Amino acid sequence: MPFLEISDLVVDHDPRSLARLPVRRADVVARLRAAGDHRGARIAAGLACDEDGILDPQAVDRRLVAVHTELQRLSEELRLGERVAEVLRPLLAAIRTDPAVGPLRVVDVGCGLGYLVRWLAASGALGPDVELVGVDFNAALVTEAERLARAEDLHCRFVRGNAFALSEPATVYVSTGVLHHFRGASLDSFFAAQAMPESPASRRSGTGTEARNAKGSIGSGPAAFCHFDIAATPLAPVGAWIFHRARMRDPLGRHDGVMSARRAHDDATLLRAAAQARGMVALVYEPRSRSNPFCTTVRPVLGLRPGLVPALHAALGHSATGRLTGDLVDLLTRPTSRDAR
Repeated sequence: MPFLEISDLVVDHDPRSLARLPVRRADVVARLRAAGDHRGARIAAGLACDEDGILDPQAVDRRLVAVHTELQRLSEELRLGERVAEVLRPLLAAIRTDPAVGPLRVVDVGCGLGYLVRWLAASGALGPDVELVGVDFNAALVTEAERLARAEDLHCRFVRGNAFALSEPATVYVSTGVLHHFRGASLDSFFAAQAMPESPASRRSGTGTEARNAKGSIGSGPAAFCHFDIAATPLAPVGAWIFHRARMRDPLGRHDGVMSARRAHDDATLLRAAAQARGMVALVYEPRSRSNPFCTTVRPVLGLRPGLVPALHAALGHSATGRLTGDLVDLLTRPTSRDAR
């Protein structure tokens, strides 16, 4: 039985023009019922729509903003900002060792209300030389993220659109709670989009991406990615159910929170997909200091240029030795849950 999240079904955009596409409520209800999710179908059946059965986009946006506002509690509960900064600080330290590196720009893919970007901006955890950008397809979420950042007087910005098609590319792509929304080829494409773009001029001169990487240099394109998501552990759905029952009020948010944990990808699936980012080394980071199994339900898959791996190990320090795992030769031979859910 496939696991579906209601929030994935109620909004649709043209990927090129970003124009909002109409979504029929009956279609959403039918998909949930076909998946055996009768509770989700009842929640979707209560969403506002017009006389033609098309979901009211403004009502949907208000509901999603409310759900994401509640989701910030989860980010705070899991100390997500600190967890991301714990990895990004040594990663950026490794990147700074390359004298050819340009301005440092961290781009949050699918930023929602921009909790992570706003936390990083408020804490100053990454240093003043790092530009913080949040990107999301949903205009309502981006507008609210901008409003919150202005109210908090934070130095960061938010963009509506495709994070991988910005005029100024990221040095590091990050995300939190995004990976489980993608399955199969879509997950591969998500990671493939983060490979370093190579200009026609560099290809002609032979100084392109691979040549630079062979020397351990980064150049001006993306150097790394760091995507946090729910770990596929037996405790994750249980922990999600307990948290959402205790802390979340919106039935849609409660439903999707548990489903997101049930849809989490295992390490082998993530590393196999992350290998689609051409020229990157894919790894999983497991902080040993967090022994509580409920606290290890969120962790990142990393990708970085080969020349950065020694610098990252050095930046992490001796106490972190063994935290980075990702033997692709071994993992690629294991069975995965890739398309099972």
